[in-house]
Amino acid sequence: MATMDEQEQRRRRLTAWRGARRVLARVGADATLGERLAALAADAPSVHDPDDCTDVYGGGVVADLERRTARLLGMEAAAFFPTGTMAQQVALRCWAGRTGNATVALHPLSHPEMHEGGALGVVSGLRTVHPTSGPRLPDAEEIREFPEPFGTLMLELPLRDAGFVLPSWEELTAVVDAARERDAVVHFDGARLWECGPHFGRALPEIAGLADSVYVSFYKSLDGLSGAVLAGPSTLVEEARVWRHRYGGQLFQQFPAALSALVGLERELPRLPSYVAHAKVVAGALAEGFAAAGLPWFRIHPEPPHTHQFQVWLPYGTEVLDEASVRQAERTGVALFRRWFAGTGGAGLPPGVSFTEVTVGGAGLEWSAEDVRDAVAGFVGVVRGLS
Repeated sequence: MATMDEQEQRRRRLTAWRGARRVLARVGADATLGERLAALAADAPSVHDPDDCTDVYGGGVVADLERRTARLLGMEAAAFFPTGTMAQQVALRCWAGRTGNATVALHPLSHPEMHEGGALGVVSGLRTVHPTSGPRLPDAEEIREFPEPFGTLMLELPLRDAGFVLPSWEELTAVVDAARERDAVVHFDGARLWECGPHFGRALPEIAGLADSVYVSFYKSLDGLSGAVLAGPSTLVEEARVWRHRYGGQLFQQFPAALSALVGLERELPRLPSYVAHAKVVAGALAEGFAAAGLPWFRIHPEPPHTHQFQVWLPYGTEVLDEASVRQAERTGVALFRRWFAGTGGAGLPPGVSFTEVTVGGAGLEWSAEDVRDAVAGFVGVVRGLS
């Protein structure tokens, strides 16, 4: 539980971010209740008939979202879940039953291993193994030579905790082929799959079509309220609906989340390629700015970014960098960075290095390279004043 001081720091950060005139991305979660409700009421009629009846245990706008997502991904069917954690547990549990093997091969930095409290094992009785420990997805040779059998290979695209990194298209197809040679099924953790197209040079159905099933999120890149979809063969999805009920995910009504997801598909999804392209401009200007400021060491990771999100590594403590980020926003109205975190060896960061995640959204398209370099100079000045 957060202390009073931590709560006050969070309120201060949020106030600074909300009040900044220039940011690289506006996050819907930063808005007030009134602002989010008003925006949803204004936007909903553009994506669904407002005179339609509300959903009751599915149907209505929820079914509309499921059908549309399945079409976008080129899959037979899709089921809406309240969380991605639940969607993936159900998918992997269903595949375990079908393959007869409850072992899941995945990366140690993947979301289930890092952020779900060991739920795959504790709740679903699954066992996880790691074909690689490097800060990247496994390659085909590592899959072929892994000494233990596994029923499912789960690939997180992009691998967020390693820096939103992606393999090449050739590497991805080779890994999938290697898993199939071992009679394993392939599941994509596609929480951020929406923005992977520019890196792979492929459309969503071709990317998703490599896998036997895929999960996608609606709030991470599309700025929805919440929710996720599991897509795949119709027989798998029907079984997943049964397990969704058993896991407590058969909610009475979900129309706010479903409507916001449809809005995201309509408005944010077409814009993501422009965000990905501009993230490369921003990342390059950040590197130029840090070099011009004379920092002894820094890194943009990966460089260039694979999606519209990437990491910045700096050799300072999180307290100094967090304070500098907030002060810059408070004093200048420019919010260059948000939260900073202590590095971990598993992600490839050296000791004593902190990192932040940078997201380039619609608001970031207004930044020129010169704007970014100027903001870096101001940020480094604040850091030096604090350290």
